[in-house]
Amino acid sequence: MSTKGKGDFINQVLLSDSLAEDGGDGLRGQELRFSSTAEETDKLVSLPRATEPRPYNKNSEESTLFLNRELSWLDFNWRVLFQALDPRIPVLERVKFVAITANNLDEFVRKRVGGLKRQVAAGVLSRSPDGRTPQEQLDLIRQAMRIMHVTLTRTWEERLKPMLSELGLVQIRDIRDLNQEDLDWLREYFHVNIFPILTPLAVDPGHPFPFISNQSLSLAVQLINPEQQTTHFARLKVPLAKGRWVQLPDGTNYVPIEQVIATYVQQLFRGMEVVGVHAFRITRNADVTRDEEEADDLLAMISEELRERRFASVVRLEIDKNAPEAVKNLLQRELNLDDADVYAVDGLLDLAGCMKLSGLDFPEHRYPEWTPIIPFGLRNQSNTQSKDIFGVIREHDLLVHHPYESFHASVQRFIEEAVNDPAVLAIKQTLYRTSEESPIVAALMRAAEKGKQVAVLVEVKARFDEQNNIEWGRKLEDAGVHVTYGLVGLKTHCKTTLVIREEEDGLRSYCHIGTGNYNATTARLYTDVGLFTASPTVGYDVINLFHYLTGFAPQQSYDELVVAPNRMRKRFIDNIRREAAVSRSGGHGAIVAKMNAIDDVEIIHELYKASQAGVQISLIIRGHCRLRPGIPGISDNISVISILGRFLEHSRIYYFENSGEPEVYMSSGDWQRRNLDDRVEAAIRVDDEFAREKLIEILLLAITDRRESWELREDGRYVQRIPSNTDEEEGFQEHLMRKADSGYHVDVGAAELLRSISKR
Repeated sequence: MSTKGKGDFINQVLLSDSLAEDGGDGLRGQELRFSSTAEETDKLVSLPRATEPRPYNKNSEESTLFLNRELSWLDFNWRVLFQALDPRIPVLERVKFVAITANNLDEFVRKRVGGLKRQVAAGVLSRSPDGRTPQEQLDLIRQAMRIMHVTLTRTWEERLKPMLSELGLVQIRDIRDLNQEDLDWLREYFHVNIFPILTPLAVDPGHPFPFISNQSLSLAVQLINPEQQTTHFARLKVPLAKGRWVQLPDGTNYVPIEQVIATYVQQLFRGMEVVGVHAFRITRNADVTRDEEEADDLLAMISEELRERRFASVVRLEIDKNAPEAVKNLLQRELNLDDADVYAVDGLLDLAGCMKLSGLDFPEHRYPEWTPIIPFGLRNQSNTQSKDIFGVIREHDLLVHHPYESFHASVQRFIEEAVNDPAVLAIKQTLYRTSEESPIVAALMRAAEKGKQVAVLVEVKARFDEQNNIEWGRKLEDAGVHVTYGLVGLKTHCKTTLVIREEEDGLRSYCHIGTGNYNATTARLYTDVGLFTASPTVGYDVINLFHYLTGFAPQQSYDELVVAPNRMRKRFIDNIRREAAVSRSGGHGAIVAKMNAIDDVEIIHELYKASQAGVQISLIIRGHCRLRPGIPGISDNISVISILGRFLEHSRIYYFENSGEPEVYMSSGDWQRRNLDDRVEAAIRVDDEFAREKLIEILLLAITDRRESWELREDGRYVQRIPSNTDEEEGFQEHLMRKADSGYHVDVGAAELLRSISKR
């Protein structure tokens, strides 16, 4: 889409005029800013900033060296929301980003707001690395969330919803604007499809306030008994099993289901007069305390946690802005909420429901269809799949990059061929998250039924996937798979598969070590890398890793694999210090690291020391970042960018210059404390020349991107890079798609080019 008129567009979603009336006192001036004239040299987008670091000078407290993790996460969600505002992105994809932003915000409220509220209630006064108490952090994120909530709603109501209509794609109608013919049709639809499943719940001395499930959409119904002239209140849960939208017979017009129910709700309360119907929605805390050391049965403990989470305290109320004070006060009192936890919404509640609309069949208003290619190393001369995946891996290591290269034609094929190969004796795998109809799990079950030794570590502590993983674990057990449900005190987050095959010269191990989950669905949406290898040394390490995961081997050692929590932190710190030592001795030290987030204080301190030693450090951090780049004398040799595009950046790649002999690692873990100390993670140094060069090229393309990247400034603000010429208009992900589509090849000299850039 054209970028003409960007400044005019952004002015339509400025926040400064509306925040005071929405409870945003003191927040004026927080707005999206686009440079509006071509003559300006800094033609960049600057986002509202949740993070507000305190000024640093040599006499400042150490806490000023860090950004706040919670606020930095909200800054990440601003970057997601900007995808919905960016006129260069097709409109249905922008609608999808509205839904993603809303869903992200829901998760943040459940996990982070809920956790902070528990700390405040418990009287916790300890400070975060940036020097803030739980109460101070809670006050700041509430304020920042309110800005985001208002902007998100206005983006949908004032920009994207009208745009869908203007383009003739779909019209989201207010039921009050429909003609009589449509109203008659909706009345009949209501009677047949909605009325039978509604359950009104009265609230009075004989009917206590009902339990309201997390993130459910509800209607608050105000009633009057005309005979007794008494007022009453009822709650009505909006059924969403058939979707959020009612499609009218013309196929183009849609009405939110809650409006249909509100229009005909009188029929549920015969003999009463309905005087008001207002939508509301609650969010419950997902941060439930558990003590694994005290648990006799891990599955029972997780099941109990899920039950507790269902009844956990409410931490947010979203309610129709037009709801009267009496209704708002009743809900607030019954749900035990402060004023700061109440969000008056001037528009549609629960914008995650827009995801359905983003899937409408208008391909010209979506990203062009992308079909992942068969990895080059797994093709034959006719560009179809090679006959023997194990033969390919025996010859050399193979690195695959999803979703540019096919998960189905690589990882899934590896497991399915192992299932069907009579020479394969055993298959072992870690399973953190997987798809609902998982072909991976189905293959493992078939392998067990064929009599192969199959062992799976199913992590039942994977947040929000606990129940799903328990069910998969039971199905695997029923098929004869040896299932282990994680380790006490640690989450198993590593992504590893081991295949043991009987060959002419004895048993041989084949391994896959990846950065992403064994999930065939998300493998088309998330960018991840995976390494296949038949290295005996790596195979022996992975065998030992599974002995640690499924048995009793807490002091396990490894030669090639770098495993957390026992030695990953040390390996990375040693490598950072080595680069610093090189720079101090007059050489060139350089680090390039790509990950999802960075918050580990010790690692950040080491990076600051390396920067002061002269090491050039480029970080590609998709999400939250506690490190503060660009502080004079502290971190002025560190740059941080964040890349957001059509795919979710999920790969973790770490490059250390090592005096001209680069060491490159891929890992399942970020430089976060939880990954280094509280999880089982696996990283591996990639020594195969072609695979290493491929990883280096990914880093090179990332740090030179000027289409999908945002630079983190010293003051905590993210500023979008803008192409300076037509050659730079192709983004990082588009570049990789084009390379893959033309027969993926690695540009010779990527390491040299990366080295030259890092010296600038």
